Amino acid sequence: MKLFLLTVLLLSATSWAIAQGASPSPALSPSPSPSPDDGAIIIDERQQIPILPNARERALIPISSELRISPPSNSSPYVRPDAATRRKRFVNSIVGPFALGKIVARAGISTWRNSPEEWGTKWEGFGRRVASNVGKNAIKQTTKFGLDEAFKLDSHFYRSTSKSVGARVRNALISPVTARNKDGKRVFGFPNLVGTYGSSIIAREAWYPDRYNWKDGVRSGTISLGFNAAFNLFKEFFWKK
Repeated sequence: MKLFLLTVLLLSATSWAIAQGASPSPALSPSPSPSPDDGAIIIDERQQIPILPNARERALIPISSELRISPPSNSSPYVRPDAATRRKRFVNSIVGPFALGKIVARAGISTWRNSPEEWGTKWEGFGRRVASNVGKNAIKQTTKFGLDEAFKLDSHFYRSTSKSVGARVRNALISPVTARNKDGKRVFGFPNLVGTYGSSIIAREAWYPDRYNWKDGVRSGTISLGFNAAFNLFKEFFWKK
């Protein structure tokens, strides 16, 4: 009985398989070719590449242009600080804690080197050097700020937006002699130069000992620009404030 049932099942399965193989496959039945006017996509059977009709292709061109993603830019656009920010920077450059710290440090070094010798190495000489540095810095910052405002320039140091070491070094070294106009373009930084050399020359001619003159002021101003460039390198690579 079991053998008979198994035989019947095998015969039934064989008959069903033959019937399926004999019937035409729906996938192989010919279908009408789409026309470009119908808005359909034609497939090139040899290359299996969809060919877009002209009308559809023209419609997709502006969409693909809008969806094109531009590579990210490493440079951020310059924005000129507002008047309040510029005034705050000016005040901090004269009486801010960092400015006063540099003034005291320079006075200490000059006292240790006993320069100028006429002021001595005692506390009185240290005090005179502190007062001298305060005066020079006030003249320098006031001159630079006034010229920046008058000519719409910005002599403030900005770190480079490039990740290249060479570009960052170049940015630090040329910043003391350049400035930015209202559009962010680098221009000749005469406000900082006038302030630096002017304050040094005035100090040598006004309250330094008689043996000093304007030539010593020019020499001191050049050294000051060099220290400024070195400090910019420090701010460019290490001080991120």
